Amino acid sequence: MKMVLLSLILIIPGLANAKVTEFQLENGLKLLVKEDHRAPIVVTQVWYKVGGSYEHDGITGISHALEHMMFKGTEKFPNGEFSRIIAENGGSDNAFTGPDYTAYFQTLEKSRLEISFKLEADRMRFLTLPKEEFTKEIEVVKEERRWRTEDKPQSYAYEVAMATVFQTSPYRYPVIGWMQDLDNMTIEDLSAWYQKWYAPNNATLVVAGDVNPDEVYALAKKYFGPLPKGEPITVKSLDEVDQKGIKRVTVKRPAELPYLMMAYKTPVVKPGSEKQENHDWEPYALEVLAGILDGGSSARIASRLVRGSEIAAGASAGYRMVSRLDNLFIMSGTPSKGKTANELETALRNEIKDLQSNPITTEELQRVKAQVISSDVYEKDSVFYQGMILGTLETVGLSWRLADIYVDSVKAVTAEQVMAVAKKYLIDDRLTVAELDPLPMDGQPRRPRGGNPHGR
Repeated sequence: MKMVLLSLILIIPGLANAKVTEFQLENGLKLLVKEDHRAPIVVTQVWYKVGGSYEHDGITGISHALEHMMFKGTEKFPNGEFSRIIAENGGSDNAFTGPDYTAYFQTLEKSRLEISFKLEADRMRFLTLPKEEFTKEIEVVKEERRWRTEDKPQSYAYEVAMATVFQTSPYRYPVIGWMQDLDNMTIEDLSAWYQKWYAPNNATLVVAGDVNPDEVYALAKKYFGPLPKGEPITVKSLDEVDQKGIKRVTVKRPAELPYLMMAYKTPVVKPGSEKQENHDWEPYALEVLAGILDGGSSARIASRLVRGSEIAAGASAGYRMVSRLDNLFIMSGTPSKGKTANELETALRNEIKDLQSNPITTEELQRVKAQVISSDVYEKDSVFYQGMILGTLETVGLSWRLADIYVDSVKAVTAEQVMAVAKKYLIDDRLTVAELDPLPMDGQPRRPRGGNPHGR
Protein backbone atom coordinates (compact mmCIF):
# COMPACT_ATOMS: atom_id res chain seq x y z
CA MET A 1 0.00 0.00 0.00
CA LYS A 2 1.27 3.48 0.74
CA MET A 3 3.66 2.42 3.45
CA VAL A 4 7.25 1.64 2.67
CA LEU A 5 9.17 0.29 5.65
CA LEU A 6 12.48 1.97 5.44
CA SER A 7 14.91 1.45 8.16
CA LEU A 8 16.99 4.59 8.12
CA ILE A 9 19.80 4.27 5.58
CA LEU A 10 22.84 3.40 7.63
CA ILE A 11 25.40 4.92 5.27
CA ILE A 12 24.91 8.62 4.60
CA PRO A 13 26.78 9.60 1.48
CA GLY A 14 28.35 13.03 1.50
CA LEU A 15 26.94 15.51 -0.93
CA ALA A 16 30.28 17.19 -1.56
CA ASN A 17 30.10 19.79 -4.32
CA ALA A 18 26.31 19.51 -4.29
CA LYS A 19 24.46 22.77 -4.49
CA VAL A 20 21.74 22.97 -1.86
CA THR A 21 19.75 26.16 -1.39
CA GLU A 22 17.75 26.71 1.79
CA PHE A 23 14.67 28.93 2.16
CA GLN A 24 12.22 29.59 4.98
CA LEU A 25 8.63 30.69 4.45
CA GLU A 26 6.94 33.07 6.89
CA ASN A 27 4.67 30.28 8.14
CA GLY A 28 7.68 28.23 9.21
CA LEU A 29 7.97 25.81 6.29
CA LYS A 30 11.59 25.00 5.48
CA LEU A 31 12.42 24.50 1.79
CA LEU A 32 15.58 22.74 0.62
CA VAL A 33 16.40 22.69 -3.09
CA LYS A 34 19.07 20.35 -4.41
CA GLU A 35 20.04 20.97 -8.02
CA ASP A 36 20.85 18.01 -10.26
CA HIS A 37 20.62 18.85 -13.95
CA ARG A 38 21.57 15.48 -15.43
CA ALA A 39 18.00 14.55 -16.34
CA PRO A 40 14.78 16.59 -16.77
CA ILE A 41 13.09 15.18 -13.67
CA VAL A 42 12.16 16.53 -10.26
CA VAL A 43 11.52 14.79 -6.96
CA THR A 44 9.29 16.45 -4.38
CA GLN A 45 9.32 15.25 -0.77
CA VAL A 46 7.30 16.63 2.14
CA TRP A 47 8.70 15.54 5.51
CA TYR A 48 6.68 15.88 8.71
CA LYS A 49 8.33 15.73 12.12
CA VAL A 50 6.11 12.98 13.43
CA GLY A 51 6.32 9.20 13.44
CA GLY A 52 6.16 6.20 15.71
CA SER A 53 8.49 7.69 18.34
CA TYR A 54 6.12 10.63 18.87
CA GLU A 55 3.30 8.31 19.92
CA HIS A 56 2.34 6.92 23.33
CA ASP A 57 0.52 3.96 24.81
CA GLY A 58 -2.99 3.67 23.42
CA ILE A 59 -2.38 5.36 20.07
CA THR A 60 0.57 3.44 18.63
CA GLY A 61 0.41 3.21 14.85
CA ILE A 62 -1.56 6.43 14.46
CA SER A 63 1.12 8.18 12.36
CA HIS A 64 1.14 5.30 9.88
CA ALA A 65 -2.66 5.10 9.84
CA LEU A 66 -2.80 8.82 9.05
CA GLU A 67 -0.33 8.27 6.23
CA HIS A 68 -2.86 5.90 4.66
CA MET A 69 -5.65 8.44 5.10
CA MET A 70 -3.63 11.22 3.46
CA PHE A 71 -4.61 9.64 0.14
CA LYS A 72 -8.35 9.70 0.91
CA GLY A 73 -9.05 13.18 -0.32
CA THR A 74 -9.78 16.82 0.36
CA GLU A 75 -12.72 18.93 -0.80
CA LYS A 76 -10.71 20.10 -3.83
CA PHE A 77 -9.33 16.68 -4.68
CA PRO A 78 -11.61 13.81 -3.58
CA ASN A 79 -10.54 10.28 -2.72
CA GLY A 80 -8.23 8.81 -5.37
CA GLU A 81 -7.66 12.06 -7.22
CA PHE A 82 -4.18 12.74 -5.86
CA SER A 83 -2.54 9.63 -7.30
CA ARG A 84 -4.68 9.75 -10.44
CA ILE A 85 -3.52 13.29 -11.25
CA ILE A 86 0.12 12.43 -10.60
CA ALA A 87 -0.11 9.36 -12.84
CA GLU A 88 -1.98 11.34 -15.52
CA ASN A 89 1.02 13.66 -15.64
CA GLY A 90 3.46 10.81 -16.08
CA GLY A 91 4.62 10.71 -12.48
CA SER A 92 4.67 8.36 -9.52
CA ASP A 93 3.89 8.94 -5.85
CA ASN A 94 4.12 7.15 -2.53
CA ALA A 95 4.82 7.67 1.17
CA PHE A 96 6.50 6.08 4.15
CA THR A 97 6.37 6.29 7.93
CA GLY A 98 9.30 5.74 10.25
CA PRO A 99 9.98 6.19 13.95
CA ASP A 100 11.02 9.84 13.48
CA TYR A 101 9.15 11.08 10.40
CA THR A 102 6.37 10.66 7.87
CA ALA A 103 7.22 11.58 4.28
CA TYR A 104 5.29 11.92 1.02
CA PHE A 105 6.95 12.07 -2.36
CA GLN A 106 6.41 12.33 -6.10
CA THR A 107 8.70 11.99 -9.12
CA LEU A 108 7.69 14.00 -12.17
CA GLU A 109 9.00 15.58 -15.34
CA LYS A 110 10.44 18.93 -14.24
CA SER A 111 7.73 21.08 -15.84
CA ARG A 112 5.11 19.34 -13.67
CA LEU A 113 6.50 20.51 -10.33
CA GLU A 114 3.61 22.94 -9.82
CA ILE A 115 1.12 20.04 -9.88
CA SER A 116 2.93 18.37 -7.00
CA PHE A 117 2.96 21.58 -4.95
CA LYS A 118 -0.72 22.24 -5.58
CA LEU A 119 -1.70 18.76 -4.37
CA GLU A 120 0.67 18.56 -1.40
CA ALA A 121 -0.18 22.02 -0.08
CA ASP A 122 -3.87 21.21 -0.23
CA ARG A 123 -3.64 18.03 1.82
CA MET A 124 -1.21 19.55 4.33
CA ARG A 125 -4.10 21.36 6.02
CA PHE A 126 -7.37 20.38 4.36
CA LEU A 127 -7.95 16.62 4.62
CA THR A 128 -11.61 15.69 4.96
CA LEU A 129 -10.93 12.39 6.80
CA PRO A 130 -14.27 10.68 6.05
CA LYS A 131 -15.24 8.18 8.74
CA GLU A 132 -16.39 5.55 6.28
CA GLU A 133 -12.99 5.60 4.56
CA PHE A 134 -11.20 5.28 7.88
CA THR A 135 -13.35 2.29 8.84
CA LYS A 136 -12.19 0.50 5.69
CA GLU A 137 -8.59 1.69 5.76
CA ILE A 138 -7.87 0.69 9.36
CA GLU A 139 -8.71 -2.88 8.36
CA VAL A 140 -6.11 -2.58 5.59
CA VAL A 141 -3.56 -1.42 8.17
CA LYS A 142 -4.38 -4.32 10.47
CA GLU A 143 -3.98 -6.79 7.63
CA GLU A 144 -0.67 -5.15 6.79
CA ARG A 145 0.42 -5.71 10.38
CA ARG A 146 -0.55 -9.38 10.13
CA TRP A 147 1.43 -10.14 6.99
CA ARG A 148 4.41 -7.89 7.75
CA THR A 149 4.88 -8.85 11.40
CA GLU A 150 2.63 -11.47 12.92
CA ASP A 151 3.01 -13.95 10.06
CA LYS A 152 6.79 -13.46 9.82
CA PRO A 153 8.64 -15.03 12.77
CA GLN A 154 11.81 -12.96 12.45
CA SER A 155 9.87 -9.71 12.16
CA TYR A 156 7.79 -10.65 15.17
CA ALA A 157 10.94 -11.48 17.14
CA TYR A 158 12.45 -8.13 16.16
CA GLU A 159 9.34 -6.32 17.41
CA VAL A 160 9.50 -8.15 20.75
CA ALA A 161 13.22 -7.42 20.95
CA MET A 162 12.71 -3.68 20.49
CA ALA A 163 10.03 -3.64 23.18
CA THR A 164 12.54 -5.37 25.47
CA VAL A 165 15.57 -3.26 24.57
CA PHE A 166 13.91 0.06 25.34
CA GLN A 167 12.31 0.73 28.69
CA THR A 168 11.47 4.43 28.42
CA SER A 169 12.44 5.39 24.86
CA PRO A 170 9.49 5.48 22.44
CA TYR A 171 11.52 3.36 20.03
CA ARG A 172 9.94 0.45 21.89
CA TYR A 173 6.73 1.05 19.90
CA PRO A 174 6.31 -0.59 16.47
CA VAL A 175 5.71 1.97 13.74
CA ILE A 176 2.71 0.00 12.48
CA GLY A 177 1.29 -0.05 16.02
CA TRP A 178 0.10 -2.70 18.42
CA MET A 179 -2.98 -4.54 17.21
CA GLN A 180 -4.96 -3.58 20.31
CA ASP A 181 -4.36 0.10 19.61
CA LEU A 182 -5.38 -0.33 15.97
CA ASP A 183 -8.58 -2.07 17.10
CA ASN A 184 -9.46 0.86 19.34
CA MET A 185 -8.37 3.73 17.08
CA THR A 186 -11.06 6.24 16.05
CA ILE A 187 -11.38 8.84 13.33
CA GLU A 188 -11.45 11.45 16.11
CA ASP A 189 -8.01 10.27 17.26
CA LEU A 190 -6.75 10.58 13.72
CA SER A 191 -8.22 14.03 13.21
CA ALA A 192 -6.62 15.37 16.38
CA TRP A 193 -3.24 13.88 15.37
CA TYR A 194 -3.52 15.48 11.93
CA GLN A 195 -4.42 18.89 13.32
CA LYS A 196 -1.53 18.82 15.76
CA TRP A 197 1.34 17.66 13.55
CA TYR A 198 0.48 18.47 9.94
CA ALA A 199 1.37 22.11 9.54
CA PRO A 200 4.00 24.08 7.60
CA ASN A 201 5.98 24.91 10.74
CA ASN A 202 6.39 21.18 11.41
CA ALA A 203 7.44 20.24 7.88
CA THR A 204 10.38 20.36 5.49
CA LEU A 205 9.81 20.53 1.75
CA VAL A 206 12.65 18.99 -0.25
CA VAL A 207 12.93 19.42 -4.01
CA ALA A 208 15.71 17.69 -5.92
CA GLY A 209 16.36 17.57 -9.64
CA ASP A 210 16.55 19.74 -12.74
CA VAL A 211 15.22 22.92 -11.16
CA ASN A 212 16.06 26.55 -10.49
CA PRO A 213 16.00 27.32 -6.73
CA ASP A 214 14.44 30.77 -7.10
CA GLU A 215 11.65 29.40 -9.29
CA VAL A 216 11.00 26.61 -6.81
CA TYR A 217 10.86 29.15 -3.98
CA ALA A 218 8.34 31.25 -5.90
CA LEU A 219 6.11 28.22 -6.43
CA ALA A 220 6.44 27.23 -2.77
CA LYS A 221 5.38 30.71 -1.67
CA LYS A 222 2.38 30.56 -4.03
CA TYR A 223 1.04 27.23 -2.79
CA PHE A 224 2.44 26.66 0.70
CA GLY A 225 2.86 30.29 1.76
CA PRO A 226 -0.86 30.95 2.44
CA LEU A 227 -1.20 27.92 4.74
CA PRO A 228 -1.70 28.84 8.41
CA LYS A 229 0.84 27.85 11.02
CA GLY A 230 0.00 25.13 13.47
CA GLU A 231 0.16 25.61 17.22
CA PRO A 232 3.71 25.52 18.61
CA ILE A 233 4.66 21.99 19.67
CA THR A 234 6.88 21.13 22.60
CA VAL A 235 8.24 17.59 22.45
CA LYS A 236 9.22 16.21 25.84
CA SER A 237 12.57 14.48 26.20
CA LEU A 238 12.13 10.71 26.32
CA ASP A 239 15.68 9.53 26.77
CA GLU A 240 16.27 5.88 27.56
CA VAL A 241 17.18 5.09 31.18
CA ASP A 242 20.55 3.51 31.90
CA GLN A 243 20.55 -0.25 31.54
CA LYS A 244 21.88 -2.23 34.49
CA GLY A 245 22.78 -5.64 33.11
CA ILE A 246 22.09 -7.85 30.13
CA LYS A 247 18.50 -8.46 29.03
CA ARG A 248 17.31 -11.68 27.40
CA VAL A 249 14.03 -12.60 25.75
CA THR A 250 12.94 -15.77 23.97
CA VAL A 251 10.17 -15.72 21.37
CA LYS A 252 8.44 -18.97 20.46
CA ARG A 253 6.72 -19.00 17.07
CA PRO A 254 6.16 -21.60 14.36
CA ALA A 255 9.24 -21.19 12.20
CA GLU A 256 11.66 -23.20 10.13
CA LEU A 257 14.85 -21.77 11.63
CA PRO A 258 16.03 -20.14 14.84
CA TYR A 259 17.11 -16.51 14.79
CA LEU A 260 19.35 -14.46 17.06
CA MET A 261 19.48 -10.71 17.59
CA MET A 262 22.02 -8.89 19.77
CA ALA A 263 21.23 -5.20 20.26
CA TYR A 264 23.64 -2.80 21.98
CA LYS A 265 22.50 0.67 23.01
CA THR A 266 24.67 3.27 21.32
CA PRO A 267 24.75 7.04 20.82
CA VAL A 268 23.94 8.74 17.54
CA VAL A 269 25.08 11.88 15.78
CA LYS A 270 24.05 14.92 17.82
CA PRO A 271 22.69 18.29 16.61
CA GLY A 272 25.42 20.79 15.87
CA SER A 273 28.02 18.10 15.20
CA GLU A 274 28.54 19.38 11.67
CA LYS A 275 30.47 22.22 13.31
CA GLN A 276 34.14 21.61 13.99
CA GLU A 277 33.92 22.61 17.64
CA ASN A 278 31.10 20.11 18.29
CA HIS A 279 32.36 17.26 16.16
CA ASP A 280 32.07 13.82 17.78
CA TRP A 281 34.08 10.99 16.26
CA GLU A 282 32.36 8.12 18.10
CA PRO A 283 29.39 7.63 15.72
CA TYR A 284 31.79 7.47 12.78
CA ALA A 285 33.97 4.93 14.57
CA LEU A 286 30.87 2.80 15.23
CA GLU A 287 30.01 3.13 11.56
CA VAL A 288 33.44 1.82 10.60
CA LEU A 289 33.07 -0.96 13.16
CA ALA A 290 29.86 -2.08 11.47
CA GLY A 291 31.70 -2.11 8.15
CA ILE A 292 34.52 -4.22 9.58
CA LEU A 293 31.99 -6.84 10.69
CA ASP A 294 29.59 -6.67 7.78
CA GLY A 295 30.88 -4.76 4.80
CA GLY A 296 30.78 -7.27 1.99
CA SER A 297 32.17 -10.74 1.34
CA SER A 298 35.58 -9.93 2.82
CA ALA A 299 34.17 -8.58 6.10
CA ARG A 300 34.63 -10.60 9.27
CA ILE A 301 31.12 -12.05 9.59
CA ALA A 302 31.03 -13.32 6.02
CA SER A 303 34.61 -14.58 5.92
CA ARG A 304 34.82 -16.04 9.44
CA LEU A 305 31.31 -17.08 10.48
CA VAL A 306 29.49 -17.85 7.24
CA ARG A 307 32.34 -19.27 5.10
CA GLY A 308 35.03 -19.99 7.69
CA SER A 309 33.60 -21.77 10.72
CA GLU A 310 30.19 -22.09 9.02
CA ILE A 311 28.47 -21.24 12.29
CA ALA A 312 26.02 -18.93 10.51
CA ALA A 313 23.83 -19.56 7.51
CA GLY A 314 23.57 -15.79 7.35
CA ALA A 315 24.39 -12.92 9.70
CA SER A 316 24.71 -9.16 9.67
CA ALA A 317 25.75 -6.12 11.68
CA GLY A 318 24.43 -2.59 11.42
CA TYR A 319 24.52 0.69 13.27
CA ARG A 320 21.88 3.43 13.27
CA MET A 321 23.93 6.61 13.45
CA VAL A 322 21.18 9.06 12.50
CA SER A 323 17.97 9.22 14.53
CA ARG A 324 16.12 11.59 16.82
CA LEU A 325 17.08 9.65 19.96
CA ASP A 326 19.91 7.30 20.85
CA ASN A 327 19.62 4.02 19.00
CA LEU A 328 21.29 0.64 18.48
CA PHE A 329 24.18 -1.34 17.10
CA ILE A 330 22.61 -4.65 16.05
CA MET A 331 24.14 -8.02 15.21
CA SER A 332 21.78 -10.73 14.06
CA GLY A 333 21.71 -13.99 12.17
CA THR A 334 20.50 -17.52 11.59
CA PRO A 335 22.70 -20.45 12.68
CA SER A 336 23.77 -23.02 10.12
CA LYS A 337 22.11 -26.43 10.02
CA GLY A 338 23.23 -28.42 13.04
CA LYS A 339 24.24 -25.28 14.93
CA THR A 340 22.30 -23.43 17.61
CA ALA A 341 21.52 -19.81 18.33
CA ASN A 342 23.69 -20.07 21.44
CA GLU A 343 26.65 -21.19 19.35
CA LEU A 344 26.08 -18.27 17.00
CA GLU A 345 25.93 -15.89 19.96
CA THR A 346 29.26 -17.23 21.22
CA ALA A 347 30.81 -16.73 17.80
CA LEU A 348 29.53 -13.15 17.54
CA ARG A 349 30.75 -12.42 21.05
CA ASN A 350 34.19 -13.72 20.11
CA GLU A 351 34.28 -11.30 17.19
CA ILE A 352 33.47 -8.46 19.57
CA LYS A 353 36.19 -9.57 21.99
CA ASP A 354 38.66 -9.59 19.12
CA LEU A 355 37.72 -6.02 18.21
CA GLN A 356 38.06 -4.95 21.85
CA SER A 357 41.47 -6.58 22.24
CA ASN A 358 43.22 -6.19 18.90
CA PRO A 359 43.44 -3.17 16.60
CA ILE A 360 41.93 -3.72 13.19
CA THR A 361 44.39 -3.98 10.35
CA THR A 362 45.32 -1.15 8.05
CA GLU A 363 43.93 -3.19 5.16
CA GLU A 364 40.54 -3.59 6.85
CA LEU A 365 40.35 0.08 7.70
CA GLN A 366 41.17 1.10 4.14
CA ARG A 367 38.63 -1.37 2.76
CA VAL A 368 35.79 0.18 4.77
CA LYS A 369 36.84 3.70 3.85
CA ALA A 370 37.00 2.76 0.16
CA GLN A 371 33.48 1.34 0.43
CA VAL A 372 32.25 4.61 1.91
CA ILE A 373 33.67 6.59 -1.00
CA SER A 374 32.28 4.22 -3.64
CA SER A 375 28.89 4.24 -1.93
CA ASP A 376 28.96 8.03 -1.92
CA VAL A 377 29.54 8.11 -5.67
CA TYR A 378 26.93 5.44 -6.37
CA GLU A 379 24.19 6.99 -4.25
CA LYS A 380 24.61 10.38 -5.91
CA ASP A 381 23.18 8.79 -9.03
CA SER A 382 19.74 8.76 -7.39
CA VAL A 383 17.97 12.11 -7.30
CA PHE A 384 15.43 10.63 -4.90
CA TYR A 385 18.14 9.46 -2.53
CA GLN A 386 19.82 12.86 -2.55
CA GLY A 387 16.55 14.40 -1.46
CA MET A 388 15.98 11.71 1.13
CA ILE A 389 19.29 12.39 2.84
CA LEU A 390 18.44 16.09 3.18
CA GLY A 391 14.95 15.37 4.48
CA THR A 392 16.06 12.71 6.93
CA LEU A 393 18.80 14.83 8.49
CA GLU A 394 16.55 17.87 8.88
CA THR A 395 13.59 15.93 10.24
CA VAL A 396 15.51 14.11 12.98
CA GLY A 397 16.81 17.45 14.22
CA LEU A 398 20.20 17.59 12.52
CA SER A 399 21.38 19.78 9.67
CA TRP A 400 21.52 18.82 6.01
CA ARG A 401 25.07 20.17 6.07
CA LEU A 402 26.08 17.11 8.06
CA ALA A 403 26.07 15.18 4.79
CA ASP A 404 28.99 17.27 3.60
CA ILE A 405 31.34 16.01 6.32
CA TYR A 406 30.35 12.33 6.38
CA VAL A 407 33.04 10.97 4.06
CA ASP A 408 35.84 13.01 5.63
CA SER A 409 34.68 12.01 9.13
CA VAL A 410 34.78 8.31 8.24
CA LYS A 411 38.17 8.71 6.55
CA ALA A 412 39.55 10.27 9.74
CA VAL A 413 38.63 7.26 11.93
CA THR A 414 41.60 5.38 13.35
CA ALA A 415 42.02 1.75 14.39
CA GLU A 416 42.41 2.91 17.99
CA GLN A 417 39.06 4.71 17.85
CA VAL A 418 37.32 1.60 16.53
CA MET A 419 38.74 -0.39 19.44
CA ALA A 420 37.70 2.34 21.87
CA VAL A 421 34.03 2.34 20.86
CA ALA A 422 33.96 -1.47 20.86
CA LYS A 423 35.20 -1.46 24.46
CA LYS A 424 32.87 1.34 25.53
CA TYR A 425 29.58 0.37 23.90
CA LEU A 426 29.60 -3.32 22.98
CA ILE A 427 29.27 -4.51 26.58
CA ASP A 428 26.71 -6.57 28.46
CA ASP A 429 25.30 -3.59 30.38
CA ARG A 430 24.12 -2.24 27.04
CA LEU A 431 23.06 -5.56 25.50
CA THR A 432 19.71 -7.21 24.83
CA VAL A 433 19.70 -10.70 23.34
CA ALA A 434 16.57 -11.93 21.62
CA GLU A 435 16.19 -15.48 20.35
CA LEU A 436 13.53 -16.93 18.11
CA ASP A 437 12.96 -20.50 19.31
CA PRO A 438 11.11 -22.25 16.46
CA LEU A 439 7.95 -24.17 17.25
CA PRO A 440 6.96 -27.07 14.99
CA MET A 441 5.46 -26.25 11.61
CA ASP A 442 2.93 -28.61 9.98
CA GLY A 443 3.50 -31.22 12.63
CA GLN A 444 7.24 -31.49 11.99
CA PRO A 445 9.53 -31.61 15.05
CA ARG A 446 11.49 -28.46 15.71
CA ARG A 447 15.25 -28.27 15.83
CA PRO A 448 16.61 -28.84 19.36
CA ARG A 449 18.00 -25.92 21.30
CA GLY A 450 21.48 -26.17 22.70
CA GLY A 451 22.36 -25.38 26.28
CA ASN A 452 23.25 -21.79 27.20
CA PRO A 453 27.04 -21.54 27.24
CA HIS A 454 26.91 -18.29 29.26
CA GLY A 455 25.18 -19.86 32.25
CA ARG A 456 22.25 -17.46 32.17
